[in-house]
Formats: sequence, C-alpha cells, structure tokens
Amino acid sequence: MPSFDIVSEFDKHEGANAVDQANREVQARFDFKGVNASFALEGDKVQLEADVDFQLKQMLDVLRARLIARGIDARCMDVQDPMLSGVKARQEVALKQGLDAAEAKEVVKLIKASKLKVQAQIQGEKVRVTGKKRDDLQAVMALLRGEEGPDLPLQFDNFRD
Repeated sequence: MPSFDIVSEFDKHEGANAVDQANREVQARFDFKGVNASFALEGDKVQLEADVDFQLKQMLDVLRARLIARGIDARCMDVQDPMLSGVKARQEVALKQGLDAAEAKEVVKLIKASKLKVQAQIQGEKVRVTGKKRDDLQAVMALLRGEEGPDLPLQFDNFRD
C-alpha cells in the first residue's frame, strides 16, 4: 500500500548557518554600530542579546529572514517573551522540531475530516498516512499545504508506492 510520513523537522546545520549569517548582518548594519548585539545558538535555542527591546525586534526580523533564505520554515520559531534588565535585553527563540502529541492529533483529525480514503496514525513524532491510491495521498498533501491546513512547518518524507 502506498504511504508517506508527515514530519516537522529542519536541517540543524542550515540553522547554524542562518544564525552565523544573522550575526554578520547585525554587525554590518549601520543602525547597530556601537551596539553589543549578538545571536548565540545553543542546541535548538537561539539567544538574542541587545541593549534595548526594539533592537531585539529588529534582530528577530533578521533571524527570520536568514532562516527563510536557508530553506527553513519560519513557523518553526517559538519566540519567548523578552527579558529586560537595566543594561541588557535578552530573548530566546526555540527552533521546534518534531510534532508533539497535540499537533499530531490535529493533523490526524484534519485528515479524517476530509473524508479521503486514507488512514492516518501517529508514530512518535510523525504521522504515517496510508491509502490504496497514490492520488488520495497526494490529495492529503495538498490539503495540509492549503489554506485549511494547520499552521505548522510540515514536510512529507518516506513516500512509498
């Protein structure tokens, strides 16, 4: 039976490259001259540090643009609230990877509501979809990519015919 897996992941190496590019861009920008602003990648989290809050917002836009340029879906960013102290402003951005249980249930519920002749089952951090026809599987992919689909960074792996 034809099948494929629905996953939510990104290339960590490309993520590290995006953070390095964002660091270089912030250091070269005129509006950041004389400001101690930097990005630091620690595992799946990116630490943003600047002097004031509005610079963090600008840095967040730079990071988002660099991630998109490196082929990483910007919806994987989980932006935390900024932590403001007297001298520094810090913000943490978690780069989410994998579908948690609630997101996987939402995907399965959406597939079942579409009334397509496919079966969807949760397997850890991915959802496996099987069906008799390849066209039905492609219809599921189109459904999840479309406007009615979830607001998640989804990829489709392991397509078997």
